[in-house]
Amino acid sequence: MSELRERMSNTMCLRGMAARTQEAYIGALVELAKYSHRSPADLRVEEVQAYLLHLIRDKKLAYASVNQASCAFRFLYRRVLGRPEAGLDIPMAKVPKRLPQILSREEVARLIDSARTLRGRTLLMTTYAAGLRVSEVCALQVGDIESAADRMCLKVRQGKGGKDRYTLLSPRLLAALRAYWRDTRPRLWWFPNRAGTDPIEIQTAQRIDYAARHAAGIAPEGGIHGLRHAFATHLLEAGVDLYRIGRLLGQGPLSPTSRDLHLARSKLTGTTSPLELLDPHRWATASDSGRGLPPARAGVPRQARLVVSPGQSLAGHRRLSHGPPRRPRRDR
Repeated sequence: MSELRERMSNTMCLRGMAARTQEAYIGALVELAKYSHRSPADLRVEEVQAYLLHLIRDKKLAYASVNQASCAFRFLYRRVLGRPEAGLDIPMAKVPKRLPQILSREEVARLIDSARTLRGRTLLMTTYAAGLRVSEVCALQVGDIESAADRMCLKVRQGKGGKDRYTLLSPRLLAALRAYWRDTRPRLWWFPNRAGTDPIEIQTAQRIDYAARHAAGIAPEGGIHGLRHAFATHLLEAGVDLYRIGRLLGQGPLSPTSRDLHLARSKLTGTTSPLELLDPHRWATASDSGRGLPPARAGVPRQARLVVSPGQSLAGHRRLSHGPPRRPRRDR
């Protein structure tokens, strides 16, 4: 199995498959080997089909999970073992199409408010305000925020399919990120792990969402990905066209003819984020519990005028400018 695993891993690496896809495919082969007590290369197609039935009937896995295992087995037989005729006999189950649970604007606001920490609130707010996947918000870097007045966009690096894109940077989100930066001073990633050596784990972000949903009394169905669904739905309700929403989400073209369409980035990122449509007074002031933005001192504007240019890091600023520079101290 170790030799087969190495061949499988090398083939996927040569094809440029995503790291999570490689992990899922290898995991599917390992489970198949444990179930059959034999190497997957020695199994007949009928035995693989029996294992897929075991996943559906006995383990009660969702059809999407079973289909992922089917894709792994097809890849094994077609690309690694060179047996394309065997891969054709591995079925793909028909996945039931269910409508996702769409959070209302009030529920989104309650969910963000219910996060236990400033990091959790900022992470959930960023996910919703920019319509990010959980993997994208976890990998978000400080230099991805382009807050110059003529740009106001957020760069997503290597999203699904290995594609970069730009999405919305809401003024309210920018204010929240500034407050979060002043409190935690992240260096590379906005949401690093405890050691600060890598971005936060996806499972940690999912636990943050689950705990916030439990505290807010919101059903856990949909998970943190539900914020991305809410982003798209609330934009559509606000009158934004489907093509623009698809571009912001990083999805493929809606139809073959839409490949010839082109929207300037300024028009895309000029779309109003649904975060701005929530209660404007909810995060306008801070409370003694530490939620929202920190209270402004007398005579000092609430939002620090910090502008991050492309490629420039927030960590490079020693002090946030809260107005005109101080007068030099007189020699005594």
